[in-house]
This record gives sequence, C-alpha cells and structure tokens, in this order.
Amino acid sequence: MFLINIYLRFAIMAVTIFGGIGLWVAYGTWYGLPFILIGLVLLVGYFMLGTVQSSAQMLQTQDFAGAEKRLNLTFKPNWLYGPIKSTYFMLKSTFATQRKDLGEAERWLNLAKEQPVNSDDERAMVLIQLAGIEANKQKWPSVQKYLKELEGLNIKEPMIKQQVEDFQKAYKNRGLMKKAGQMKGGFRQPGGKRRRPKMR
Repeated sequence: MFLINIYLRFAIMAVTIFGGIGLWVAYGTWYGLPFILIGLVLLVGYFMLGTVQSSAQMLQTQDFAGAEKRLNLTFKPNWLYGPIKSTYFMLKSTFATQRKDLGEAERWLNLAKEQPVNSDDERAMVLIQLAGIEANKQKWPSVQKYLKELEGLNIKEPMIKQQVEDFQKAYKNRGLMKKAGQMKGGFRQPGGKRRRPKMR
C-alpha cells in the first residue's frame, strides 16, 4: 500500500488548507475551494488512520524505536477508525513487551480486545498474547478462558493457527512440566533427605 511520508503529509495539509484559504480571500471561492477540500480529506484521513500503517511497516524491519516514535505522532488515538484503533493498541503492547513491561503490555492488549477487528485472525493475535501473559503469571483459569474464546474463532492464517495449537499443547502439558521440575534431583522425603534405595 502506498503511504505518504507523515511529515510530507503534514506539509501538504498545511499548504493546501492555508493556501486555499488565501486564494479564497484573494480571488474568490472557486479558486481556493479545491485546495481546501484536498487538505481536509488528508486531515480526516490522518485522524481516522493516524500513523499506524507506517509504524507497522517500520516494525517489520525491527526498528522498534523508530516505529514507536512514528506511532506517537498519532494525534488522537480515540478518533481512529475501529479496527485501526485495535491495531494501534496492539502496537503499543508490542513496544511495552519489548521493554519487558508486561503490565503495560497487558493493559494495551485489553484495550485492543474491546475494539472491533477486521477478522478472527486479528482477534486471535490479541487473545494468544493475553493468554501468554496470564500463563507467565500462572493464572490458569484466565488462560483457559482465553483458550475457550480462541476455540470459537475461525482462524485462517496458518502461522496464527500454529501458534494457537502450540500454546494449547503447552497448556495441556503444564502439569507434566511442573511435575518434572519437582522430580529433578530425585525424590525427597518430607525431612528433605534423599531417599536411598534398599540394600540387598
């Protein structure tokens, strides 16, 4: 998708709106109106889409700092179009996770979960991340709740579907993993001493 550089977009908006107003005042309505309309269309598009798409593109190149800086150029996140707003919150969560601030990441993911999305694939991406955070905190009832929601989705993207299947397997095997951790180093008696095999 073709994207106008955000700084160029700001410049075009300023030139067309203020230039159009100048032409309107100097020469009449029909001279300035087309420029004003172009500037207003760009302005409305900016308020509805923000800088989410360009930030996501920068994130694909692993430029986390640049992508976060670009996303912060979104003036009013609450004015964003519904699915775009969800993506905005998911990106904010990604940046928080990169800083290892899982509490902040969870807050943004919960906000993303409340927004409408374009597909079940996008909904699944939010839910699997929330389930992962809850699993790290060993809040298994919450994990189970998110997995139940995932089961009701029609996930089409193979990579997302595989992530869900892998997480479901890890969740089902969590008891075995915990037991293996307890058994590491041998069985121990309540007193803390290693049980010795009987001598024959």
